[in-house]
Amino acid sequence: MKKRIAIIGSTGSIGQTTLDIIKENKKYYQIDLLTTNKNFKKIYLQAKKFKVKNLIIHNTKIYNDRINFLRKKKFKVYQNIYEFNKNYKSKLDYTMCSITGLNGLESTLEIISSTKKIAIANKESIICGWNLIKKRLDKYNTIFVPVDSEHFSISQLLKNNNKNTVKNVYITASGGPFLKLKNKKLKNFSPKNAVKHPTWKMGKKISVDSSTLINKVYELIEAKKIFNLKYSQLKIIIQPTSYVHGIVDFSNGTSEILIHPTSMKIPIYNSIISEKKFINLNSEININIMNNLNFQKIDDKRFPIKKILKEIPQNDSLFETILVSANDTLVELFLKKKINFFEIYKILKKILTLKEYKKYKLIKPKNLRQIIDLSNNVRLKTISLSVKSHR
Repeated sequence: MKKRIAIIGSTGSIGQTTLDIIKENKKYYQIDLLTTNKNFKKIYLQAKKFKVKNLIIHNTKIYNDRINFLRKKKFKVYQNIYEFNKNYKSKLDYTMCSITGLNGLESTLEIISSTKKIAIANKESIICGWNLIKKRLDKYNTIFVPVDSEHFSISQLLKNNNKNTVKNVYITASGGPFLKLKNKKLKNFSPKNAVKHPTWKMGKKISVDSSTLINKVYELIEAKKIFNLKYSQLKIIIQPTSYVHGIVDFSNGTSEILIHPTSMKIPIYNSIISEKKFINLNSEININIMNNLNFQKIDDKRFPIKKILKEIPQNDSLFETILVSANDTLVELFLKKKINFFEIYKILKKILTLKEYKKYKLIKPKNLRQIIDLSNNVRLKTISLSVKSHR
């Protein structure tokens, strides 16, 4: 019997990569659900190609405009996961959640009840809502697998080892497009420069996060939550080629590393496919890269945003929502040329040290509404402070 697959956010890069893997193994899998926000053309073509009957279109206008057309084509169309869950009587075998930003948290929480296994490729959902996700994973006995390349790598390194033997876990960073530039030249660098990632093909938002290193701050917070580690065990280290994705030091004096090319196909493939009979990815060690790994410590002057970690509490809290929402807003402002590159860190630090937000370090998220309301408040506050900084 074919395994039933859902892809939440199928029109994005992670969703499309997941579809490519399914296409190469289509005799073993069937896709039962695809979702998008408003990319109707792409999801319609995907649905026809993979013979998918269930579609979710989150954007209200697109949904209303296209629902009659899709129903005439015999598709079952929904506007959210809640509606899908009420009508879908089977249990999905695997779900990929790849909607970006906090917008993905609601869909992630809702789909857990309908799937046996879930892969989450969404940093913001894990950072802001991990305790809510974990509660539902436990309630519905759903298996969670991380598919960020770093967390996939760490999970592989830890799976055959006792967690109590772990001394340090290193998350690797490429250093982004500005690694070799002097700080004097950075101030006037434009969004066009910041989105040119040297090793990965990524969207504008995450490319800017890589240039400031906030993406690694995010990944360290994720690792702490996912693997139930202490912040003191987690480190960030520069590895410019992005060939090494994780390193773990063990108490017996040994260290293990995991390497693979800069392709999300590898962690996604491993999250779906476990049987040996399926396709071979044909990945071999690149000796030239191995001979030039060039590990480097973080330069705090170049990447001051690493200091943000001192503000993050040890336990799950609403304060993480403040971090994510403020940074997301600042990156949007930078991409619109409303603030310069260094102001991202400067204003972010100001937001995180506001007295009105300190209380959230002690408050654990109780529900999604709490997170969304706080996020909206922080976004408005961030815009206000950014405007004042330019007066």
